[in-house]
Amino acid sequence: MSNSDLSRREHLQSLALGVTGAAVALGAATLTATPAAAAPQPYMEAALHSLEEALHNLEAAIHNKGGHRLKAIGLVRSAIEETRRGIAVGDI
Repeated sequence: MSNSDLSRREHLQSLALGVTGAAVALGAATLTATPAAAAPQPYMEAALHSLEEALHNLEAAIHNKGGHRLKAIGLVRSAIEETRRGIAVGDI
């Protein structure tokens, strides 16, 4: 086997190890970021329900209240999204 064949072989082995290492690291990161079993989150679920009810009431209200109603709708929608994200993350 020539030196160039050996060098190429070593390069491919090194590349394979690097790819394997990256895959293992990615798998470990995924496992730590995703809770195995979601723990009950009664306070977050209650908050989400209250926010959804508030959104419904704001949308049902008449008039724009000087722009404050529309601004409140946007803020409540943002709060709903953040609460859902918090529930998805869990206890980490």
